[in-house]
Amino acid sequence: MVEPEPRPTAGQRLGAQESVGISTLEPGHRPPAMPPGRLASVRVHLLDDTQEAFDVSQRASGRVLLDLVCAHLNLIEGDYFGLEYQDQRKMTVWLDLLKPVIKQIRRPKHTVLRFVVKFFPPDHTQLLEELTRYLFALQVKQDLASGVLTCNDSSAALLVSHIVQSEVGDFDEAQSRHHLLTNRYIPDQEALMDKISECYRKHTGQTPAESDYQLLEIARRLEMYGVRLHPAKDREGTKLSLAVAHTGILVFQGHTKINAFNWSKVRKLSFKRKRFLIKLRPDLNQSAYQDTLEFLMASRDHCKVFWKICVEYHAFFRLFEEPKPKPKPVLFTRGSSFRFSGRTQKQVIDYVKDSEFKKIPFERKHSKVQSPLPSLQRPLVPKESLVSSSGDELDSPSRAGWRETVSVSVEDSAAAAARKRSSPSPQRNGRQDGAEPSPAGPRAEQLSAGVAAGSPRLSDSSGHSQGVVNGQRAGLGPGPSPDGRQPSPLTSPLLTDAGFIRTDDEDEVRRKRFPTDKAYFIAKELLTTERTYLKDLEVITLSFQNAVGKDDAAPDSLRNSILSNFSPLHTFHSSFLKEVEQRLAQWEGRSNAHIKGDYQRIGDVLLKNIQGIKQMTAHLQKHSEVLLELERACRSSRRVEALCRDFELQKVCYLPLNIFLLRPLHRLMHYKQILERLCKHYPPTHQDFRDSRAALADVSEMVAQLHCPMIKMENFQKLLELKKDLIGIDNLAIPGREFIRLGCLSKLSGKGLQQRMFFLFNDVLLYTSRGMTAANQFKVHGQLPLYGMTIRESEDEWGVAHSFTLSGQRSSVVVAASSVSEMEKWMEDIQMAIDLAEKCNGPSSDPSRLAASRRTNPWRTRLWTRSLRTT
Repeated sequence: MVEPEPRPTAGQRLGAQESVGISTLEPGHRPPAMPPGRLASVRVHLLDDTQEAFDVSQRASGRVLLDLVCAHLNLIEGDYFGLEYQDQRKMTVWLDLLKPVIKQIRRPKHTVLRFVVKFFPPDHTQLLEELTRYLFALQVKQDLASGVLTCNDSSAALLVSHIVQSEVGDFDEAQSRHHLLTNRYIPDQEALMDKISECYRKHTGQTPAESDYQLLEIARRLEMYGVRLHPAKDREGTKLSLAVAHTGILVFQGHTKINAFNWSKVRKLSFKRKRFLIKLRPDLNQSAYQDTLEFLMASRDHCKVFWKICVEYHAFFRLFEEPKPKPKPVLFTRGSSFRFSGRTQKQVIDYVKDSEFKKIPFERKHSKVQSPLPSLQRPLVPKESLVSSSGDELDSPSRAGWRETVSVSVEDSAAAAARKRSSPSPQRNGRQDGAEPSPAGPRAEQLSAGVAAGSPRLSDSSGHSQGVVNGQRAGLGPGPSPDGRQPSPLTSPLLTDAGFIRTDDEDEVRRKRFPTDKAYFIAKELLTTERTYLKDLEVITLSFQNAVGKDDAAPDSLRNSILSNFSPLHTFHSSFLKEVEQRLAQWEGRSNAHIKGDYQRIGDVLLKNIQGIKQMTAHLQKHSEVLLELERACRSSRRVEALCRDFELQKVCYLPLNIFLLRPLHRLMHYKQILERLCKHYPPTHQDFRDSRAALADVSEMVAQLHCPMIKMENFQKLLELKKDLIGIDNLAIPGREFIRLGCLSKLSGKGLQQRMFFLFNDVLLYTSRGMTAANQFKVHGQLPLYGMTIRESEDEWGVAHSFTLSGQRSSVVVAASSVSEMEKWMEDIQMAIDLAEKCNGPSSDPSRLAASRRTNPWRTRLWTRSLRTT
């Protein structure tokens, strides 16, 4: 029997030599290991409307295929995405990542999987990579065009305007109208042409990345964002739709959300034949309370598909780490063994933050805006796989290939550099149109065909660039690849200039165009956090100020205090943000300012503006008065209290209102941390070191000056929040009371050990249980004054592990911790609180001593540290 000839790889079709094992992927981001076995070709439709074929083993699981697609795109945050397809029952289902692909897709030649967004986070700022946000923007674009994402005309016009800005560039009357006539983004686009053009006109100067950001910012506020409806009926036969989101289970009637069940209220999700069951936690406040809600779906398969999606959404957004698999039963199985596979959202965010990846440029297929990044990049080979800590080469599969790749004659490189200097690359619109790599010998450039079949192939994103394959020039135009298929523009380019030695001029240009200094990323962090901070100030100065101004019940003193203390800060930081944006634009080379001077620093901008903030210290010191004035107005007027409560329910107020009043003082600490990192990074001889050190001295002086007001505001704000969560105690926020800590302990009673939530203050210890209220508040069962209390270990006395006894003047309580370390921490904190209560309330205490003891309270430092962690 004649064996079939092996399929040529992408590199072999282009005439490259045999693969030498050089990875074009990020360090630590490699294609998965392919299990042995026969290969099957699986087609995947990507979000940019291109199709790619991946050769996977018949034993390979769905996780291997998904990782191949993510490696093909150089996508790091691939856990937000999934592969869906239509099974033999014509149902759209997600590819199970734990089961073999071939067992799920019976006819792979006739099945096309779709690579789409699977998990929609509540905030797109949690997406840390620009490529990820671009793919999310493509998903929003598809949902708009298909009618899945419904919204009013104003929102639709604004969304389309940002899409057109990203694809076409700045507004031009004739060009934009022609583009809108030839491209359809929403079903009823003709009626909104004028409104789209009106919105589009306002986006001049906006880059494609900024357009994606604004598109996601608008889309995430829509009720149907990320919602996939599953038809169902209630017990009365009313037609409904079920959906799942990061918050829980949603119920829709048509496109209107009529109910929502938060994950905290859901006790269990299950299905039985056609019935989908939601078991809720008991709520004693509702008279007509139902323990179990039942919905009827089309079939058992529809029930199971939706149940799987709910399980995965709950695990991805609520768990800290991937759940462990259930142990296999010895005799027989009961229920489904399905579980979530992959990293949770917390693991994804931590992984990207802790990893240092070089940004891989990509081209937006539908965008006509020229990217300043070249399409050909050096292949990224992990340093740890090539060189040891002592500088010796390590044994690795790619070692021979590395030597082969870098073996370039000096004469060829020198000649190439001379030709590059004599003939500069063409320019268009002030941006580099394409860089022509210098020619070299036949061994100058080795082409890797990828570790596994389906590795990234040649991209069409090179534009006018020319590559060298085996010493011959190969045109890399936007046409299809030699195998006849259209390559995806999102892939990392395979042809690279790794075989060429960079000249000093090239390195200098590259350094200016692509900043890699750590100081640049610190400055970038300053820019992004400053934008968020300015929006937080707008919540107080614009949104809340307008809400207060419309209500006559709000006192004038509250309006005046907000206007006089926060409006100057908003005005100042608006100009501060513009300066930082201008400096980052110069640093990134998006203007010609870098020719006139060295703008790759940020310390001078920080020094200038921190000196301006220093002149506003008087306003910062009065923020505690604003907080007190707001609390006083809420106590004296129920209308003001209802006004604040209704304002906190609005989307613009995504945090408790009191938190926004603390933001200016939190921001000072953030400036200090940024400047400390800059001073630690810069050598003393750096030109930016002196400005950074002077700015750090100024902000440290302000932080020390505002330390006590900050602690007082933090404590008072915490008391106000606890006041909302505790039932059965009056006047929690009394003067002088300070919150220390909370936690779960088991209280020993006649019924045994009962779990209780304990709240420790500097004068009293409260123990509570979860109340049966709609807001899941805590009901106070007892108050233990700390004055005169004693504490001792009582494990031997009661026979309960990790237990200790609290003996007060009126009663005693025996509690148990979960571990020895937890017991020691609780006993230490309670004993310190008892000592402080003795000093403050003793017979010899006077006002001066009371104030001194409160200033030296050890928990002030702890509260300050906690506030920094939250910011």
